[in-house]
Amino acid sequence: MKTFRVVGMSAALAFTLVALGACDNSQAVFPTRGKGDTSPRMSNEKRETIFGPEGMFGDKKKGEGTGDGIGVNSFLWRASLDTLGFMPIASADPFGGTIITDWYQLPESPNERFKLNVFILDRALRADGVKVSVFKQGRDSMGQWVDVRVEPKMATDMENAILTRARQLRIVSTE
Repeated sequence: MKTFRVVGMSAALAFTLVALGACDNSQAVFPTRGKGDTSPRMSNEKRETIFGPEGMFGDKKKGEGTGDGIGVNSFLWRASLDTLGFMPIASADPFGGTIITDWYQLPESPNERFKLNVFILDRALRADGVKVSVFKQGRDSMGQWVDVRVEPKMATDMENAILTRARQLRIVSTE
């Protein structure tokens, strides 16, 4: 009988301690010292890291169009690839936001060819978030390719086409 009473009291005491421990809302904070640190810092204090204030993966929420996995705005990136889909892509860097095409020759004009470089400059969908550089070459009398002046409007038209497509993609993603 005495052993049952001791076991019962022990079980009640253990249950009470666990229940009271679960009610505790405080957090233990201890001074820590990192390698090379001369002054202690509290363990719950924010520290500077090489990844910056947003950490390695950032504090952006999903669905903001920032591109969870690429370094530039996902709508601008996708729109750039869609707009340049007819040209051969020589290089595409989603983290740096750079798309470089190879030379493209229109079938109806075999004596001229174009090359585009697209730079996505921002993580936000903004009008100044994309820059296009257009290069043009034509054949001279010897049949060699030589650089030809490009109308500035051509780069602006490409930028506007990319921005229009990016806005369409954003609208579709919110529906």
